[in-house]
Order: sequence, then C-alpha cells, then structure tokens
Amino acid sequence: MDDVRYEAFRKDVFERMWTELAPFEDRIEREEQIPYAEVNPIITDLGLWGLMVPEEYGGLGLTVSQYLPILSELSKIHGGIRVVLHVHNSNAHALSVIGSEEQRRAVLPGVAAGTMSVAFALTEPDFGTGADLGSTAVRHGDEYVLNGHKHLISNSDFASHFIYFAKTDPDAGELGVSAFLVERGTSGFDIEPLPHTMGCKGGEHGRITATDVRVPARNLLGQEGQGVAQLEETLELSRVLVAASSLGTAERALELAVEHSRTRITFGKPLAQRQAVQRYIAEMAQDVYALKLMLGDCARKWDAGRRIPAEASMTKNFGLEAVGRVTDRALLTFGGVGYTRAHSIERLYRDARLNWLEEGTPTIQNMVVARAFVGGHTLGDAS
Repeated sequence: MDDVRYEAFRKDVFERMWTELAPFEDRIEREEQIPYAEVNPIITDLGLWGLMVPEEYGGLGLTVSQYLPILSELSKIHGGIRVVLHVHNSNAHALSVIGSEEQRRAVLPGVAAGTMSVAFALTEPDFGTGADLGSTAVRHGDEYVLNGHKHLISNSDFASHFIYFAKTDPDAGELGVSAFLVERGTSGFDIEPLPHTMGCKGGEHGRITATDVRVPARNLLGQEGQGVAQLEETLELSRVLVAASSLGTAERALELAVEHSRTRITFGKPLAQRQAVQRYIAEMAQDVYALKLMLGDCARKWDAGRRIPAEASMTKNFGLEAVGRVTDRALLTFGGVGYTRAHSIERLYRDARLNWLEEGTPTIQNMVVARAFVGGHTLGDAS
C-alpha cells in the first residue's frame, strides 16, 4: 500500500477502532468472550482480517512497518481482540511464506475476507518446542496419518485450518519435523476449549487431539523435514509482532498514568508534582521510547528482505520486560484504585503478562540470540 493511501487508511482505522471496538471492553471482560456476532462485521468492514494477506489474494498486503502501528493500537483497545487479530494475521503471513501456490489460493482469500482463519498447532502438553514433539505423521500412499496432542492453540475456537507440526522421522532430530495444513472438521481431529486465561479475555487457547487423522499428501507444507526451519522463519516475524503488542499496552499504560497524575490531588497538589511519580513517568517513557526504536529497526530490516533472528528475539524479550515495568509503575501511580476494574490499567496489567509466553519464553529468546551471535550474526546498520 502506498504511503498516501496508507496514512488515510490508518487514520480512519484508528478513529473507528476507538469509537466502534473500544466500547466492547467492559462487556468482554465481564463475559470473558468476544461477541463475534457484533464485532466481526466491524473488523471485516475495517479490513483488519486481511492486513498481512498479500493483495493478490484479496488482502491489504501491508508492510511490517505499516502493520506494527495498527497492532499496537489494538493492544491499547483490548488484549483479547488484539490476540485474535495478531494470530489470524501472523498465521496468514506464515501460510503465504511456507504454503504452495495451490494452498495459498485455496485459503488466503477466505482469510482476507474473515470467512477462514489459520491457527498454529505447535505447543504440546507433554513436550517442549521445536523438534521436541510427540505428534507423528506417517505416510500411507497419498495420505499422511497424524497422531498427537496439542494445547494452548490460539483461535482454536473458530480457525478453519491449522498448521500442524509433527514428526515424519522420529530419529532425524530437527530434520525430522514437518508441517501440515489440516482442515477443521477432519475426522479424528478433535478440538476442546481450555480454561479462561488471566488476561486478554475473549481469545481462546484450545486443546487438539489428533487420532488417526488422514490428510492428503498435498497438504504437506513445503517438503518433509522442513518444519523446524519453517517454524524459525515464521516465528521470527511473529516475535516482532508480540513486541509491538507490548508497545501498545505500554503506551496506553503511560498515557493513563500521566493523565491520572495530572488530575489526582493529594495534600493539595497533583501527583504529577511528586518527585516519586515523576520518576515513574520518566522510567515508563524511557522504556516506551527504547522499544519503539527497536521495533522500527526490526521493521526496516524485515521490509528490506533481511532475516532478523537475534533482533526479533531481543526485541520480544525487551518488550515483555518493558511492558512489565511500565504496567507495574502505572499501577503504582494509580495506587489502590488501579487494582479495581474502575480503570483500564487493571486490564492492561493482566493483558501484558501474556507477552511473556507468546512465541517462546524469555529462555527460548535468549537461546536464539546467543546462537545467532556465536554463529556470526551481526546487527549491521540500525538505520
């Protein structure tokens, strides 16, 4: 999307998100579910389902630099809506990268329209991540038979397709993992909800049980044994997107804390004149500023066609640490009343904690960064 069209689009989307989506905050928090019958038409009309879908498949085809501000703004409005749209768009991008032309044309137009959606089925209850999987895929003629368990699968309540990772060669380590596109409703592919989460209410993270699930061989994504490489490439960008979500939450917490410090009067003076509160605000602003600069560097490099394994993991890690510090200080600025649902800071505080876990924990990010630099990665030009 060219710059002129994008700026007009962003201005309209920002205004309408606040006037049309933000009013659902209290209801979603109270009911712990997103009223899709009312929210879907708004999301569809705004074009939010197709933000990361290439234009040739009916999407808007935004660059990462263009997408990040919209995702950040969604994080300010409501974490659950942010999760749904982040997962939807991130996995649409993943399919556009690792899927065949036949697979892309079969699914992505529906994804852009919001009538289809792709979920990422990686995490397992009894194993770790990457090559540490218990799920298996055994080829029988023109089909693969899948067996295994997955959990914490975001958007499992409405996804039409799942990128399912399984071992095609249990003895080959990282080279024995493959990815498959599995359609919802396939025999033996059972989905059930998990308990409600601490924050980001309304987004569902379900459990999948695959029992002798037969999928056509054409549903293999790429080639056998490419699963871990595909995983690393797709998660690389998704980690940046989680950091953008941290930025939005942190920015909103800072905005609310500053506003509260100006209007809350104690001992005849606003909190903003208290040295301790001024320090909170300064520290929050520093974290927001630093994270924004890191995200800008990642976006520019990605849009220029560069791989950013270390930058993505460092930014994701710094983002979760920054939003943790910012929401801590914002809560302290509000004091006891901030711990009640009278103010959005209570929700932002809870929403932020999901960012620790999305797309890999801090220990995973540290491992990725260390491996990259030991292997010769350099940051290069950050401009």
